[in-house]
Amino acid sequence: MAALNEGQGSMKVVFVLFDSLNRHVLSPYGGRRVPTPNFARLAERTATFERHYVGSLPCMPARRDLQSGRLSFLHRSWGPLEPFDDSFLEMLCRAGSYSHLVTDHFHYFEDGGATYHTRYDSYDFIRGQEGDPWKAMVQPPWERLRQMYHERQFSQSARDKFRRNIVNREFIKDESEYPSVRCFAAGLEFIERNRTADDWLLQIETFDPHEPFTAPDRFREAFTTGWNGPVRDWPRYGRVDELPEECEELRANYYAVIALCDFLVGQILDCFDAHDLWRDTSLVVTTDHGFLLGEHDFWAKNRMNMYEEIVHIPLFVYDHRRPGNAGVRRSALTQTIDLAPTFLDLFDVPTLADMQGRSLLPLLDADGSLRSGALFGYFGGAINVTDGRYTYHRFPPDPRSQELYQYTLMPTHIWEPFKPEELAGATLAPPMPFTNGAPVLKIPVIERSPMFDNYGPGALLESDTRLYDLADDPGQERPLAAPEIEEAMTRLMQELMRASDAPPEAYTRVGIEATW
Repeated sequence: MAALNEGQGSMKVVFVLFDSLNRHVLSPYGGRRVPTPNFARLAERTATFERHYVGSLPCMPARRDLQSGRLSFLHRSWGPLEPFDDSFLEMLCRAGSYSHLVTDHFHYFEDGGATYHTRYDSYDFIRGQEGDPWKAMVQPPWERLRQMYHERQFSQSARDKFRRNIVNREFIKDESEYPSVRCFAAGLEFIERNRTADDWLLQIETFDPHEPFTAPDRFREAFTTGWNGPVRDWPRYGRVDELPEECEELRANYYAVIALCDFLVGQILDCFDAHDLWRDTSLVVTTDHGFLLGEHDFWAKNRMNMYEEIVHIPLFVYDHRRPGNAGVRRSALTQTIDLAPTFLDLFDVPTLADMQGRSLLPLLDADGSLRSGALFGYFGGAINVTDGRYTYHRFPPDPRSQELYQYTLMPTHIWEPFKPEELAGATLAPPMPFTNGAPVLKIPVIERSPMFDNYGPGALLESDTRLYDLADDPGQERPLAAPEIEEAMTRLMQELMRASDAPPEAYTRVGIEATW
């Protein structure tokens, strides 16, 4: 291991987390469509991870993986951090380190995410993104607004996310008023106030570039399409059925938000340069997942196969005690679950035995191997695995009729608690290996569940099991018929499911043998 600098006993960390940041549009990963000079600057200062993958999706399941260092999608859909989960932030607090969250990600403040932000010592919530119930306007000027917005992103219905977004945008005009801009400004304010103190972690988390793809005008100017219709910056989740010019407008608006994100990364780098924070402050930058922009004839995520554009994500890591590692690239197979052990390792706090993730810091000194494969998925969808060369996506024969249970002590969906009819069939299951001795509710999934047709079994538009060779077919356009490779990937899937303490029905629903 490389020798560490003096002052290794103290640690300061800035953790920047984006939402839906596509790896392949960033210049350090070969992207050319959008200039991203600040991400290029970032890569010059950090270790760039080449094969970093998601675990559980979408948003809050990814954040549960991030905080707990464990996969959750085999047991639970979107929901809060559980009472038995070991949050790395609580562990840092017990060890005497301070953590602060600055976020405009409003899902933290709904029923299905309300236990995450309270794990930090303090937090700052920036309002106004997407469907955040921020501004109160009982009777908006509907006729004017109806003409402004495309019909597919317009609604007058109470509590509808499109309605809330339209109202919010009436109060976001100047660049300084955009939530992501305010989010990073608050993060920089924290750094300015606390940069001479020791032992803290700052998480700057923005919902951008998540849809709707809204950016200040100056970032949009480089991506003019000639579109003269109403505001069109929020694609549906599903198959592409728009005309080409409408598709180009949607993509152009995403590119504009990427340019904004690049600018915001530049603000962090400028701050590091101005105060020479590279000397005593570490930096991690990543995202929760990617987003389809028409690839494979789909928009977004959740409904389709977990293609590389969704699951293969960017990661940049800088440990100030290892400045000689700046600019290196690492090929080890890594996942979101590795972030919790990495942050604990930065602060010299031991990880727990039930954390599946591994610290990434040894890889900064020399490339190596952390795992033979990475398991990932949505609750109720396919179980997916990659070994870095192949990806294997194994679906239930009939997703709508599979045996499926939620294991939880926090029965809430994104926006609401479980319905009494969902809870009617609940039983109390014995403790699972990762529940720290706590029994859990075992709740059958029913079609009346709010998650069923949103990001659950009923949402799937693709459900055919398939194998891809990323070396010969990086665009995943030609499913591979190779029984021997499929058998090997099935064995790898079994091994990783066992390590994740998958319940018995998880094996049954995808037609593979349970192994213990």
